[in-house]
Amino acid sequence: MGGRLEGKRIALTGPRRSQELSKLVENMGGIPLLRPSQGTVFLDDTRLRDGIVSWLSKRPEWAVLTTGMGLEALFGMAEDMGLAADLWDLLRDSRIAARGYKTVNALKKRKLEPVVRDDDGSSEGLIHSWESLGLADSLQGASVMLQLHGDPAPRLNSWLEEKGASVIQLLPYRHVSPPEESLEQLLKDILGGAVDAVTFTSSPQVRFLLEYAAKSGRSGQLLEALEGPVVAVSVGKVTAQGLREAGLTRVIAPREERMGSMMVELARYYAGQNGKE
Repeated sequence: MGGRLEGKRIALTGPRRSQELSKLVENMGGIPLLRPSQGTVFLDDTRLRDGIVSWLSKRPEWAVLTTGMGLEALFGMAEDMGLAADLWDLLRDSRIAARGYKTVNALKKRKLEPVVRDDDGSSEGLIHSWESLGLADSLQGASVMLQLHGDPAPRLNSWLEEKGASVIQLLPYRHVSPPEESLEQLLKDILGGAVDAVTFTSSPQVRFLLEYAAKSGRSGQLLEALEGPVVAVSVGKVTAQGLREAGLTRVIAPREERMGSMMVELARYYAGQNGKE
């Protein structure tokens, strides 16, 4: 595997498993630079408890579940509140839409089956499945509980509302912005060409960097750099979607949402570029 990222400086924006990813970059001949742009993530107890109570009292027809971790957090909190059986009963009687294989597995573990599931781990994939199954019309006048992880899903939310659904959002986790110095360092590295590529392993990393660039009047420069000398790399489709929505046309992302696959895909991209020279 060595040599395929030879001498490339790769900025790693995710705090989770950064050591493991650094080692992988080194093994492939690259130079890892730790540039966390996510900040902390925490379970928002009060909001989650209120959300579960609201869900059980309003009893929406549809449950749209977007992350396995979020679903586990919901059941963990419901257990703590003595409401896990009630939540399970409600989900069994609801029509479930699930995004991502981890969400489907978390449901399967509880003997629950989604009516709609994506084919590629993205919100667009989930919308496509909904439409191809002919179930989009069933959202007209329906109430929907949309479970997110800790980051908004504007495309999915607006599509549900366009179809006439009344959406209640539930975010079990909250993402807190990283220190501005971290974002400044990353932004300077990108604009100054101190890195060859930037890897993003979650949507919040993308959002915090874009928001910081906008706030400091450097959005145009950031997008120009990421379309030019610096390659934007995403671990999967959901994170890539955030970059594309910002206006990027070149985003490197693997088919399989794996960190190793992400680095292999980047190496492939560079090999292709070298072949053109």
